[in-house]
Amino acid sequence: MAEGPVLQVALDFINLAQALRAAEEAVEGGATWVEAGTPLIKSEGMAVVRALRERFPEATIVADLKIMDAGRTEVEIAAKAGADVITVLGAASDETISECVDAARNYDALVQVDLIGCPGPVERARRAEELGAAIVGIHTAIDEQMVGASPMTVIEEVRKAVECRLAVAGGINSETAPEAVRAGADIVIVGGAIIKAPDAAEAARRIVRAISTGEAVESELFKRGGADQLREIFARCSAANISDAMHRRGLVPGIYPIKPGLKAVGPALTVWTYPGDWAKPVEAIDRAEEGAVLMIDVRGEIPAVWGEEATKSCISRKLAGVVIHGAIRDSREIGELDFPAFCSARTPSAGEPKGMGMIGVPLKIAETTIRTGDWIIADDDGVIVVPGDQAVAIANRAQSVFEREQREKGEIDSGRTLAEIAELQRWEQQGEGGLRGFKAHGPEGEET
Repeated sequence: MAEGPVLQVALDFINLAQALRAAEEAVEGGATWVEAGTPLIKSEGMAVVRALRERFPEATIVADLKIMDAGRTEVEIAAKAGADVITVLGAASDETISECVDAARNYDALVQVDLIGCPGPVERARRAEELGAAIVGIHTAIDEQMVGASPMTVIEEVRKAVECRLAVAGGINSETAPEAVRAGADIVIVGGAIIKAPDAAEAARRIVRAISTGEAVESELFKRGGADQLREIFARCSAANISDAMHRRGLVPGIYPIKPGLKAVGPALTVWTYPGDWAKPVEAIDRAEEGAVLMIDVRGEIPAVWGEEATKSCISRKLAGVVIHGAIRDSREIGELDFPAFCSARTPSAGEPKGMGMIGVPLKIAETTIRTGDWIIADDDGVIVVPGDQAVAIANRAQSVFEREQREKGEIDSGRTLAEIAELQRWEQQGEGGLRGFKAHGPEGEET
């Protein structure tokens, strides 16, 4: 096994064929350690390790089992399949870690103790080394990365505590890899920034260069942000990406743009009013902060509460858009202004400004609640609302969806189909779980 620092590619797929394609590119780009990720092993079993061993005989093969119990048995099955390194959780008992180490010695394999989720990583790393671990791994979980957590904060402390090799994982790309090495990492583990790249070989090559030179290489891959980057992230992702990240929640149905191709992104200022009463919608323009999106609920009815003059007022106030569950008029003029305006209806008829609505109140449209401060993302597909207190995590998850799609589009461009890439037929739901309602009521709702 090569001395560090080395690049380990984490194959966190669920399909072996897709993982092997990405691994081929990553190894071409300079990755010398190849990891069968936990989701991949759960999906495909030890066939993954055997396939990687056969395909990459010179590489160090890592089986990321995250063992928690039955250490001897699980290490043995991975080592027999061809794994050089097997992971056990730092949260496991000392007895389990010891069993893993003893079993690994019988097969000339190494044990890595993964500190993911350990409340005292420094002390646990020291104890893992005492128990015989060859590697300890600092690992920030994907779900923690989505809210801005990073492995960088504890690398130096753990490095001072142990003499064994130190692996680091958790959202690393070509910009942050040199930082990890400077802090003491021997093994830099990278998943998304390689396996979600359209060209995984080039992505790996850039990370290897960053590791070897100690200089960051600018990257657009696998970058996560905080509250200050929300507008930038949501602008990059589509409403469809965000819907996927929210498990299909957040939709405000039946609302579409006046002019296709324009996108509204910003925190909401909510308005509720009666059909035709345009007083509060117009007053809200003056109360909204720069970059806000007005979210107006008129029960989806006519007459119109919005037109060209209100739109021009939004432009002068530098608002990011308007979304109306109700009617707009002056459609052609608004389209010519290139202002993101969305509505559920159009009509030439306007009402009167009676002032009977409210600004800043919670709205409920279909199944979605919208509050002032929630984020609105509206494009040609429609409107998605992201709760303000979940915005950072959802934005980062949407980026992950966006990145995965870029990889899949690259594979489609190379001649594969989506069904082939996703192996859809293989992953169709088994049993009655997804069909219970259908079987009870039939396709038209009748009893069956």
